Amino acid sequence: MRYRVEQLAAACDVSVDTVRYYQSRGLLPQPEREGRVAWYGTEHARRIREVRSLQRRGLTLAAIRRVLDGTQGGADPDLAAAVAAARGDGVEEELLPLEQFAQRSGVPASLIQAVEREGIELGRRVDGDMRYTTADIDMVRSALRLLEFGLPVGELLSLARDAHGAMVGLADRAVELFDEHVRKPIRDTAGSDEAAAEQLVEAFDTLLPAVTNLVANHFRRILLDRAEERLE
Repeated sequence: MRYRVEQLAAACDVSVDTVRYYQSRGLLPQPEREGRVAWYGTEHARRIREVRSLQRRGLTLAAIRRVLDGTQGGADPDLAAAVAAARGDGVEEELLPLEQFAQRSGVPASLIQAVEREGIELGRRVDGDMRYTTADIDMVRSALRLLEFGLPVGELLSLARDAHGAMVGLADRAVELFDEHVRKPIRDTAGSDEAAAEQLVEAFDTLLPAVTNLVANHFRRILLDRAEERLE
């Protein structure tokens, strides 16, 4: 069966823009062309449905591409799904465009964009577009309260940029340690992909709250120590 792009999108219950976005990310084979008309087939429809299924499990498009290409280990999709679940990506919730997010949060869209220009994404990308959740609303409202107490916007953005850079470095190191000392040994010694997946998910679900709690409590203690020193 052959489809034009509009027919393929309708058959898979996605938008034409989504089909083209998947194609631009290398998730779909190139269509056959007859003059200026692009023709898609059953393989394209199967691929789109597989992508949507993996997205519902919370996998990112980059991870999905590795699954489709066969370059991701057999146990890795389950671990990727566990990471996504921890982020809340698999939870059905309202995803807001920028203007609606700004209106509901009470934070000007220009300020949100200024923060994101510093490299700090407040939302998440969904099929190429930035979208925001109710949890993101709570986060930016907290930032707005800081401004209401008189903290300068520029200084807060500078602090956010510094904090972001430090946290990215710390997170990269933590992921490297997990990969080297947990993920690789499990993949090398587990008797099957299923056993490896189960062990990896269990390790991740145990270590994530432990590491998060450790970092958060340590920062809080240091912050209070510095505040006390300043008062003295």
